[in-house]
Amino acid sequence: MCCLCAVLFLAYVQAVLALWPLPRSLKTGFTTLKLAPDFGIHVNIAYAPADLEDAVTRTKAFLRTDRLGRLVVGRGVSDSEAIQRAKSLGSIELSLAHGASVRSVTEEARLPIGTRSEEYALHVPADGSAATLAANSTLGLLRGLTTFEQLWYEWQGEIYTTAAPVLIADSPAYPFRGFMLDTSRNFFPVADIKRTLDAMSWVKMSQFHWHVVDSQSFPLEVPGFAELAAKGAYSSSTVYSASDVQEIVAYAGARGIDVMVEIDTPGHTAIIANSHPEHVACAEASPWTTFANEPPAGQLRLASPFTTNFTAGLLATVARMFPSAVMSTGGDELNTDCYAQDPETQADLQASGRTLEEALDVFTRATHAAIRAEGKTPAVWEEMVLQHNVTLGNDTIVMVWISSANAAAVAAKNFRVVHGPSDYFYLDCGAGEWIGDDVANSWCDPFKTWQKSYTFDPLANISASHAHLVLGGEQLLWTEQSGPENLDSIVWPRAASSAEVFWSGPGGNLTAALPRLHDVAFRMRQRGVNAIPLQPLWCALRPGKCDLDS
Repeated sequence: MCCLCAVLFLAYVQAVLALWPLPRSLKTGFTTLKLAPDFGIHVNIAYAPADLEDAVTRTKAFLRTDRLGRLVVGRGVSDSEAIQRAKSLGSIELSLAHGASVRSVTEEARLPIGTRSEEYALHVPADGSAATLAANSTLGLLRGLTTFEQLWYEWQGEIYTTAAPVLIADSPAYPFRGFMLDTSRNFFPVADIKRTLDAMSWVKMSQFHWHVVDSQSFPLEVPGFAELAAKGAYSSSTVYSASDVQEIVAYAGARGIDVMVEIDTPGHTAIIANSHPEHVACAEASPWTTFANEPPAGQLRLASPFTTNFTAGLLATVARMFPSAVMSTGGDELNTDCYAQDPETQADLQASGRTLEEALDVFTRATHAAIRAEGKTPAVWEEMVLQHNVTLGNDTIVMVWISSANAAAVAAKNFRVVHGPSDYFYLDCGAGEWIGDDVANSWCDPFKTWQKSYTFDPLANISASHAHLVLGGEQLLWTEQSGPENLDSIVWPRAASSAEVFWSGPGGNLTAALPRLHDVAFRMRQRGVNAIPLQPLWCALRPGKCDLDS
């Protein structure tokens, strides 16, 4: 009986080898089916949105150009006879449920978190009759097309699957499945961001968290605040213009991804002193270790009404640049020594009769009111809830980063939670310390392997009554030691691990997941994303043979 179970398990692994994230409900067979030379994708929707038609065009192209050999010894030679005998699939029919609203993929992707419809049903018969893909939204159809693409391999010009029939009913466990990129410490051209968005869409990520500015540089061109980028970017060629933002946001939306911009305040704002020294306390003060978590030091003078109004105006303008319903105002790593030694801040506190915490509350209420007036729900880092006593709306989204253990305390305060803990999801950890004269390891060692992030449990230590507050999570790349040169290799395929955790739910088996994740990496490389190998090719072609107990 145990031997039979092992055989069935291996057969199951082979049958679903390519699917990532794993569908919530999946039934497959063992029949080989190939695509007809004139295979077509038919959209049975009156006045189908242009971005859905574009998605269909991309799928057709991927089916032709992926040219991915099956990850088995011989790369498909053992399938050749079955391919010759196989029936051909001539088409797949796409449709929306009766009565469903016809909106663009982009519109659906930008709906408030928790209201998006991403579910779909996919049926690929084994007899060559038309496949069907049905959903309640164009966003769901996009997710289904992504799954459909992953079913197919290539051998000697034939595109085929060995797993027909395929019957899938799928939907995400969590709505927020994200990746954060820091573009301040080092700059990333628009092409790199778009390539990253492509890869995100292939594993059904829904949220691009753009940490666009920080103390090191201000590369965002903001209408009415042009001096910030003019004096705060590394150079005139390392700036995101308003048209760049529009291009990135549109590109993301068409791929089912919402863009949440972050303007971190009041900390992490030293660079603003280049254009507005009147607003920044302890700008580039030395030693920086006294005044900041990393160089350069500098924080907005949060006790100043003048600075508060300036910041509110800046955030409101940025909010108008991004169509997402959510925007992050940061709020992490506030350094109190900076304010204690800043004469202007001390004078403002004395004049108002407020403590620093009370001044922070005034600042936060003013800046959040400014973005709420633009239709945005605020997101903040966990310190704003766990370390400070500030007034936050009940709908505020709280991003947990310091430790996975802190999520339960945030949820206990009835705030919505996005997981991004450094002990699971920080992609930059383990590369060694970047401070010039320090030979220590990075503060968040060790390196966070895909296995580590894949074992994450979004509901660990969170009570059943608070489980509904968990929106999902994200993997994050802080870029002190990253740039365009290593973006793909440091992110992919590791970041796909959390994409499955938050789509399929936790508890996945590492042994069963690894062959599928190999497939993700191989397919990404076929599409121009330089994902790194996870094992020697010998292991990738022999699932399970490189496990410890093999």
